[in-house]
Amino acid sequence: MTARMKDIALELGLSVVTVSKALRAHPDIGEATRRRVLERVAELGYQPNLMARSLVTGQTWTVGLIVPDLLHPFFAGIAKAISNDIRAHGYGLLISSSDEEPDAERQQIRNLLARQVDVIVLASTQTTMDGLREIERRGTPHILLDRRFAGAEAHFVGNDDEAVGALATAHLIAQGCRRIAHLRGPEVSTAAGRLSGYRQALAQHGLAAAPDLVMDLGPSGDHRGEEAGYAATRRLLALSPRPDGLFCYNDPSALGAMRAVLEAGLRIPDDIAVVGCGNLSYADFLRIPLSSIDQGAEAIGRRVAQLATSLAGSKNATPPPQVDLMPPRLVARASTIRFPKE
Repeated sequence: MTARMKDIALELGLSVVTVSKALRAHPDIGEATRRRVLERVAELGYQPNLMARSLVTGQTWTVGLIVPDLLHPFFAGIAKAISNDIRAHGYGLLISSSDEEPDAERQQIRNLLARQVDVIVLASTQTTMDGLREIERRGTPHILLDRRFAGAEAHFVGNDDEAVGALATAHLIAQGCRRIAHLRGPEVSTAAGRLSGYRQALAQHGLAAAPDLVMDLGPSGDHRGEEAGYAATRRLLALSPRPDGLFCYNDPSALGAMRAVLEAGLRIPDDIAVVGCGNLSYADFLRIPLSSIDQGAEAIGRRVAQLATSLAGSKNATPPPQVDLMPPRLVARASTIRFPKE
């Protein structure tokens, strides 16, 4: 006979409401009571009827996440942190990728809305707010992740991308670079912010921001970034004089850039210093360890999870939009360090 929540409640001398809250890790329930419930649930092999729960609560207990690239380590790290944290509150994560295609993103938004997810988390590849407006019309709580729209009244969790660009560029300047190039990302807020920070740092140090030193990666800044970084850097190396420092939009494009530099018979960092953004987990194990800006993917994911569960539990209320910016951190490695600390 299949165990029911009512049976567990009777056996433990608790109300059905208390058992339900314990299964959802509700803060009203003490740790001892929650452990009793979870132990009995495990013994009986109880599985909650999610459809019935949805009918009662008006929630599907799901969070939808749309990212531009499922394989990108930055977004994978965020997704892992979100999934781990919302699971403790009884929620599941539905993940989809736009592959940096606005039409695909709009389709994924419609799919998640049709599934009636409780919250949508969106790292948008769009240059307009059309997809965001569709979510707003449906009244679904939502969070913008990593990328935002100017003037949008929405929750946002990410980085101060101007600070990212300024930090990376200032580091190259400190290493003696004077002709610094930038591989610019796609037409989204992260790329615009990092370009602005790059230019600000150059201006603060009296260096020129020559237009020919900014190479556009095109729409593949996150998706197929290595290929775009390789091709863009080959174009930079054809300049005379060539750059002596390179700030890349992200780590995948930096990997492609380093390949192009080494194939040209040049030395990293002696001839060209290279810094990326994202701090890939394997950056320290590359042939030439890559300097990078750590964006705090885990911290971003955990903050998104906290905000998503809060929004999902307060559908009848509309909390004011919050902007959470995680501070970037430079991780200097062999790809830039010309002057080791004494």
